[in-house]
Amino acid sequence: MLSKYVRRVYPFKIDIVKCGVHKCSTISDVTSKEAVGKRMKVQGWVRALRNMKNNIFVDISDGSTCEMLQVVIPKSLTTGNLSYGSSISAEGELSLAPNGRTELRAVNIDVIGTCKVEEDQYPFAPRKTYNQEYIRQYLHLRPRTRKFGSLLRLRDLATAVIGDHLRSRGFINVHTPILTSNDCEGAGEVFTVKPYSEEILKSMKKENQSNEEIYFNTTAYLTVSGQLHLEVAARALTKVYTFGPTFRAENSKSRLHLSEFHMLEAEVAFITSVEELIEEIELLVKGVTEKMIEKGTSDWQSMGVPEPQWLNKSFGCLTYDEAFNVLSDHASQLECPVKYGETFSKEHELFLVRYNNGVPIFVINWPKSNKPFYMKECVDNPSKVAALDLLAPDVGELVGGSIREDDYEKLKLKLSAVTNLSWYLELRKYGNVPTGGFGMGFERFLQYVLGIQNIKDTVPFPRWPHNCNL
Repeated sequence: MLSKYVRRVYPFKIDIVKCGVHKCSTISDVTSKEAVGKRMKVQGWVRALRNMKNNIFVDISDGSTCEMLQVVIPKSLTTGNLSYGSSISAEGELSLAPNGRTELRAVNIDVIGTCKVEEDQYPFAPRKTYNQEYIRQYLHLRPRTRKFGSLLRLRDLATAVIGDHLRSRGFINVHTPILTSNDCEGAGEVFTVKPYSEEILKSMKKENQSNEEIYFNTTAYLTVSGQLHLEVAARALTKVYTFGPTFRAENSKSRLHLSEFHMLEAEVAFITSVEELIEEIELLVKGVTEKMIEKGTSDWQSMGVPEPQWLNKSFGCLTYDEAFNVLSDHASQLECPVKYGETFSKEHELFLVRYNNGVPIFVINWPKSNKPFYMKECVDNPSKVAALDLLAPDVGELVGGSIREDDYEKLKLKLSAVTNLSWYLELRKYGNVPTGGFGMGFERFLQYVLGIQNIKDTVPFPRWPHNCNL
């Protein structure tokens, strides 16, 4: 009955070739030599324009690739509104230019949107280069710059490759909540969430409730981590991961911090050692980087990134005590003195990477006093926890992880002062298993592998203190 109903309401066949954007070919489709001799229609934005005697030569880009297509336009077809930055569609035959590259010899051209650079005060003039700080002032126009276009395509590729890699390793993607009632890290660097409408708050309020508790009957936050929720899922699915937005209310404008970023987090059941996590993390970082180079070669080259030398080398590994001794032995080369039991500064992290000849290095078995409640004590030394940080050149900490505390009584003591994590403790009562996991900041990963100085240039619309534009 349903199929008859559909045929009655839609008694026609849709010809996809004739619908909307499908009339046009993408530039990534037409730049191959196999397309030469075919009549094509393309559309995009003018990135360069050269006015010659009989023809105008225009380079256009449509975002499908970092490469541009040269369109040869007879002057008889042009009008005064064709300029740098304008959007156009062009139809004609593909041929080979004298330099061997594919070009389109236009027989029809249409200017879709004009761009009068000087009159409209368009901030990016032709044949000029700009530093990233200047470009960052124009987030709504930044994707049009060639290098940032390559970044966005590589970011998309990395997202897909991460999912493929983890799926091949048996991980299942779990969508953990963005709104949460817990501060996983316990550092208080959270954003609270409540309705904007005072009328809603007034209509829902119960006695002795703060404004932050009215809507959900508890204070709600933007998530700082999906880890605790992954621990729930891992006790049913064994290997799980989540990949989504994360928020930190840090008062930092450094080149390594954002208020909103994406975090890749994974959790594995039935593991008991950081060595098992180390193997998984090293496979991930190397595997994703290799696929990005393989599948995004032209954009990788457009970014000017050399192929990483560390891909063929094993990552290093030191215990916290060993790392502390290395830093102490080289104290004269450090501006900030190292103190035992404290976390390492960015200077310390980067020095340890240099000490390992520029190859990423794991630091494991950290002092318990400066790590979160959920980390498990080391069997041979209860003053330490089975935790790891992966340190990388230029960015320092890239990945953090640990084996989780699975002992019910020990965790009960740690959580005695916490009221909203009774469910987390209860996980250790019913069919409990040991688990471990890790988290990697996606933007910091991109910053590292693509050699980007400032993390604000790895994300389309960065947010940091005093800046939430667009």
